[in-house]
Formats: sequence, structure tokens, C-alpha cells
Amino acid sequence: MASFALGAGEGSPKALPKKIQKLEEAVVNRIAAGEVIQRPANALKEMIENSLDAGATSIQVTVKQGGLKLLQIQDNGSGIKKEDLAIVCERFTTSKLRNFEDLTNISTYGFRGEALASISHVAHVTITTRTADSKCAYKASYSDSKLVPLRPGAAPEPKPCAGNQGTQIMVEDLFYNVATRRKALRSPAEEYGKITDV
Repeated sequence: MASFALGAGEGSPKALPKKIQKLEEAVVNRIAAGEVIQRPANALKEMIENSLDAGATSIQVTVKQGGLKLLQIQDNGSGIKKEDLAIVCERFTTSKLRNFEDLTNISTYGFRGEALASISHVAHVTITTRTADSKCAYKASYSDSKLVPLRPGAAPEPKPCAGNQGTQIMVEDLFYNVATRRKALRSPAEEYGKITDV
């Protein structure tokens, strides 16, 4: 067995311990988002899984600048109820399970309720959705898991609009607030290549 000591040497002043502090929630959420969403292809995979879990038979994807400027998915699935739009981008909100025991019978691609929350912490997210029993679609925007106004001065609540049954999720400016993540990504062309692999 070997042992060794690390140190600055004899006579060096000892550093005082730094205070341990709890990170702000926004910092924690951005760190967690980076674990779930590492690049545009990860975000797309999560959104496709949500579409498939919603019963979609048609999924259209639009990409600009390798998914960094725009990553949009449109499906013809069951849609999201208007009353669920208030919490759809919050962490651990899901329609796929109710209690821990449900995990033994899970038959969906995703179930944790982290994907949209994570994306909303590192991008501008807009959701337009319509269910089969709704007379219109509803549109809502999100930042840091919370509803935000669609335009300055407006109330941060879902607004009625035209739309087909299903859900459209528009993710803009991915990693706009996480410069280190954005710098670590490859060129838009290479990110687009990874998207086509999904």
C-alpha cells in the first residue's frame, strides 16, 4: 500500500475553508437541464418520444442552424389539455404514472417529466396544442419551467388560437443562457447530422 501527501509545501499559508451554500434554484435547474439535454439531438429525441407516447402517427420536424436557432416538432397526437399547460414544463410533471408502483407497468418511452422542463431552462419554448374535444388550440410560452407572456405586457396564460389536433413544440435559441454548453457543441452542420441520426 502506498501513501502520499499533497500540499503546497512547508511554510505555505493554509487556505481558509470556503462557506458551503445552497445553489439558487435557477442554477440547479440549468445544471440538471445540461444532464438531460446535452445537444439539439437529445432535445429532439425527448420530444419525439413525447409525440409517440401521445399516439402520434405523423411527426414533422423543422430545424434551423443545427437545432440551435430552431428545433420544432409538430405531431397529430392526443394534444395537451388547456388546464395542463400551466404545469407541462415543470419538473416531474407527467401523465404516464401516478405512484412509484406504476413503474413496474410502464409502457411508454418517457415517464419522468423532465424533458420539457429541462428544455425550458436552456431555450425559449412555445407550445401550441389542441385536443380532440377542444373547439380551438391553445398557445403558451415558457421560460425556466414557468408560463411567460407570449408578448410583452400580456398575461402569462395560454391563449386560444387556430390549430390542428396534436401538439407543436417550438424550441428557439437552445443554450442561449449556457455559454459553456453552446461553445462545446460542434458546428451547426455537425449538430444537424446528429439530428438526422435520431
